[in-house]
Amino acid sequence: MGLRFRKSFKVAPGVRVNVGKSGVGMSVGGKGLRYSVHSSGRRTSTVGIPGTGLSYSSTSGSRSYKTEAYKRRNELARREREQQKLQEQEYARLQVELHENRLEQIRSTHHESDDPVDWNEVYHREPPFPEGHEGPNELRAKIALETYEPGFVDRLFKKGEAKVRKLEAELQDAVQKDSALMDEWKQMHTMAKRVLVRDIDAYFEVLDEFGPLDDLVEFGSGFEFGTDNPYLIHVSFDVNAQQTIPEKTLSLTKTGKLSEKSMSKTAYYDLYQDYVCSCALRIARDMFALLPVDYVFVHAYEDQLNSATGHQSKVAILSVKYDKTTLDKLNFSSLDPSDALSNFEHHMNFKKTKGFEDVSEILS
Repeated sequence: MGLRFRKSFKVAPGVRVNVGKSGVGMSVGGKGLRYSVHSSGRRTSTVGIPGTGLSYSSTSGSRSYKTEAYKRRNELARREREQQKLQEQEYARLQVELHENRLEQIRSTHHESDDPVDWNEVYHREPPFPEGHEGPNELRAKIALETYEPGFVDRLFKKGEAKVRKLEAELQDAVQKDSALMDEWKQMHTMAKRVLVRDIDAYFEVLDEFGPLDDLVEFGSGFEFGTDNPYLIHVSFDVNAQQTIPEKTLSLTKTGKLSEKSMSKTAYYDLYQDYVCSCALRIARDMFALLPVDYVFVHAYEDQLNSATGHQSKVAILSVKYDKTTLDKLNFSSLDPSDALSNFEHHMNFKKTKGFEDVSEILS
């Protein structure tokens, strides 16, 4: 026979704590009405008439059901809770991955760059076909039309005429495609000629056509290009840190829940500096890839509070003069974008706990 253990403690008038082998319980009430709760989840209500020996007890949390539907209810409810928990954990993991990807994008902006354009090669490219002659698409469509002969099925269902009309329509489309090919070649040929003779207006048309910095616009940055010298170009960009640099860090707890904490000042400004310097380097790479210039001046601006006026005003926080010879020697996959500034003339006043302070632009 096994030993049984039970103790009962009175902790307040009408309130008792019961300690047994199967767990801990608490009961509230007197002889006529008593309510008990057990650590197993069982709850018992007892109603009696003192002195008669008559009473009625109702127990919940431990009822034994007979039908399979009721038996499966708790199991299905448990699985539902587990599935919901898994979904919450998966969502938390996704948010952390998105956050970490965002941070990596911010730090590695300079890794991306347009492929260099050889304008001399573009200028000397042969046209897609001799001007005044039939193009490749037109030739194929014309052969298909001239060699078409209705098959048995086409003759049986009288589809020959419809097929001919379709081939004639395809011929017209082919002529349009060849015309577009020739127009594109002429446009690039003319553009290459203008770029090679250092036509400044052509520079801006190239930038508009290629849109080299469009992906940075998604981060909230805005850009302006300017020059009156065919051997250099100035690029100004608004950093918009509030839209770009996150102020919170996301991570997972040991139980898989999402944890959000404020980023420290040093971590925030370190990320901010890397982004600004990475953008500047990326801008220079794209300009050298698309234009035959020797120097690229990059100026970064942000809105700062002017203590004299009490208003926000745009100030320069970084100005760099990149030269093509030095930039071509850098290993972009391994360098630190902030440290890379040491290779070029630059103006930057940065403090780890305060961020950027205004500087003067390098203009020549």
